[in-house]
Amino acid sequence: MNLNPRAQQLLKTLIDIYITDGQPVASKILAQTSGLDVSSATIRNVMSQLDQQGLVHAPHTSAGRIPTEKGYRFFIDSLMEMQPITADFLGTLSTELNANQSTEHLVNNASSLLSSFTRMAGIVTIPKRSQLILRQIEFLPLPGNRLLAILVINEKQVENRVIETDREYTQSELQTVSNIINSQYAGKDIFSIRTALVEILHQASNNLDQQMKLAADIADKALQENKSGSDYVMQGKTNLLNFSELEETGRLQQMFQVFNNTRDMLNILDRCINADGVKVYVGQESGVEGLGSCSLITAPYQADGEVLGVLGVVGPTRMNYKNVIPVVEITAKLLGQALKS
Repeated sequence: MNLNPRAQQLLKTLIDIYITDGQPVASKILAQTSGLDVSSATIRNVMSQLDQQGLVHAPHTSAGRIPTEKGYRFFIDSLMEMQPITADFLGTLSTELNANQSTEHLVNNASSLLSSFTRMAGIVTIPKRSQLILRQIEFLPLPGNRLLAILVINEKQVENRVIETDREYTQSELQTVSNIINSQYAGKDIFSIRTALVEILHQASNNLDQQMKLAADIADKALQENKSGSDYVMQGKTNLLNFSELEETGRLQQMFQVFNNTRDMLNILDRCINADGVKVYVGQESGVEGLGSCSLITAPYQADGEVLGVLGVVGPTRMNYKNVIPVVEITAKLLGQALKS
């Protein structure tokens, strides 16, 4: 977008002020804080032009203006100056994310640190277990709506997993399921198989082949790692109650419904895991209904060149991007280093 330096400076100033105060910014305030030797009338004219370009808008007739999603995107891509990480923060990260801890503790600490330093919600996916190649899977029916899944992993490793189902299955049905999974996914790593199955179930419709839907549902349960909890850790959700703009028209309720829907969250996090560094979704850019008033900043974390998962921060669109982005970036780096060690 072609904005002259004066318009860029005014837009940058407006967004910085709005991120801090959360209130529409009037032309008079911009005249006092922008560092430009221009009148309020000139600023009003520039604001009108920015409004026409969809970068700002006035929520009320007599009020000042606030950024739009398009305005935030231009700010992030073209105007923002990152804030350096402080020595105190780096020291805390290094202490809390040290290699002398279990993976579970490291993931929980990373989520907690992201939440506490940004005062928003911190999310970290559980590291995928590397080099787990599915060779074969078979199922046996058990009493009480349960199944025994027998997995042959890598070359000789055999795992038995008992899974709960919503009904009993015949041996014939289970044989069909194992045939489908073995024919389509044998030789692939379990993490990528689960990602594919989640996508299949997310897009499930009446037109989806019922045998494939059944196979995906049962295999998804069988291939989950033997751990309690979800595929990710999320801390600090209550921090979002402090942002008044999220209380409007049931936005908080919609947002928490997304947080509680594992498939919705995995869908967007899986899209971020292969990103080249930090990825920023502003509002509707995430494509997830219910997160339209939020922004999501993520970064993949890796060890020995292998991506293990993704972490990030969820907050309102008026989050302090220039502070949050470096926090997410360095946390991903140090978590990966700790897991490598």
